[in-house]
Amino acid sequence: MRVLVAGATGAVGSRLVPLLLAAGHQVVGTARSEPRLAAVRAAGAKGVVMDGLDPGSVRDAVEAAAPDVVVHQLTALSSITGDFRRFDEDFAVTNRLRTEGTDSLLAAAVAAGARRFVAQSYTGWPNERRGGPVKTEDDPLTDDPGKEAVRSLRAIVHLERAVTGTAGIEGVVLRYGAFYGPGQALSRTGSVAELVRRGRFPVVGGGTGMWSFMHVEDAATAAAAAVGRGAPGTYNVVDDDPAPVAEWLPYLAEQLGGRRPMRLPAWLARPMLGQLGTAMMTTVRASSNAKARRELAWEPRFASWREGFRTGMG
Repeated sequence: MRVLVAGATGAVGSRLVPLLLAAGHQVVGTARSEPRLAAVRAAGAKGVVMDGLDPGSVRDAVEAAAPDVVVHQLTALSSITGDFRRFDEDFAVTNRLRTEGTDSLLAAAVAAGARRFVAQSYTGWPNERRGGPVKTEDDPLTDDPGKEAVRSLRAIVHLERAVTGTAGIEGVVLRYGAFYGPGQALSRTGSVAELVRRGRFPVVGGGTGMWSFMHVEDAATAAAAAVGRGAPGTYNVVDDDPAPVAEWLPYLAEQLGGRRPMRLPAWLARPMLGQLGTAMMTTVRASSNAKARRELAWEPRFASWREGFRTGMG
């Protein structure tokens, strides 16, 4: 098939392009500037400059590619500070790409006659925080993410509804878990690892917040699978091992050769973390990957963060 990867130089897109080429697809990859396309072309794909926030640029790129499938991996995460108190500010451009960018890309895909549209979303903190510790795609999202993430949740909801609700195209949403691996903030050389080593990443409250992780290479293999498999709808793309902060954070510190995390009561940490950050440590819920395994015929190479933190951090 002819596949357009929007965001072909990002964390997932850069790994996805070679997988699609190896599977025999014709691939067109986009980036925001000409110099960034060198890696796309070196992999064997055609490279096109596209501004995901310019509807005309999006329309021209999609029309020229004439794709059977469009894969939406557009984000702007390079400037993320990790400060939960300014979460919406950090994600402002990504939120626009999830709203304005998604609308432009979807409209262009439909106009160009694409049959399928695969888009990146997120799972974890958007989940409902009541009930059981592990959620499926049928469970609702939270209606109270914390004041710091209201706009970010709204953008995620917009993307998911637009992709799965647009007539004339098969819309598939991949909800990725918390990324780790080479080049990510959570890697041996990333900013999160440095905080953990220095003992600056505490276990808050009982550390009962449940997390689902996803190695960045496994995210790419799931996207490659979704290009040709799976009914339209939403899929959680996470590993097999949801775990509370109190379990995974000390293990991560051990693997990084860092100090054992300190423990802080939630009331003391709340002014530093805000509502969202406190929830991430204490009340968020994890996600099940059973649907993705079953319907996408996909399985993660790193089935557990335990193995991944030990051998896959880069």
